[in-house]
Amino acid sequence: MASSGGERVRASMQPAAEPNVIPFIDVLLVLLIIFMVTAPKPTVDLRLDLPRMGSGASLIEPTIVEVRDDPSGYRLFVGGVETTLDMLARKTFEHILAADPELERNDILADGRVFIRADLDVAYQNVVSVTDTLQVEGFQKVSIAAQNADAE
Repeated sequence: MASSGGERVRASMQPAAEPNVIPFIDVLLVLLIIFMVTAPKPTVDLRLDLPRMGSGASLIEPTIVEVRDDPSGYRLFVGGVETTLDMLARKTFEHILAADPELERNDILADGRVFIRADLDVAYQNVVSVTDTLQVEGFQKVSIAAQNADAE
């Protein structure tokens, strides 16, 4: 009987086979906090085209291309004059050239700003096709003019 009591004491004093992970977690949390504090703040890069000194092309007024909703699809207007998708690039080029006849073709394509303004009911695919048409023809500064949905 004395020997069975000693075995019980020895059995209860066996080393634990499970690792203690609490100190490991504490170290990981401290390292996480250190890396969060010392990490550089994320930055956002914005492309900014500043006007060049002495360049007359930077004074080109923006050309507005309107995409209006129509029961048969959509209608295009360049400077208030209706046109088709096939004639869009030519009419846009002529509109910019009429504002300043001394401009060269490369200046118009590189610095001529074209804003696309669309009705809210026009399908997005139609606006994208107008944008793609102008960019394929060589206009480099084509953008979509945003408007407030509540503004009427």
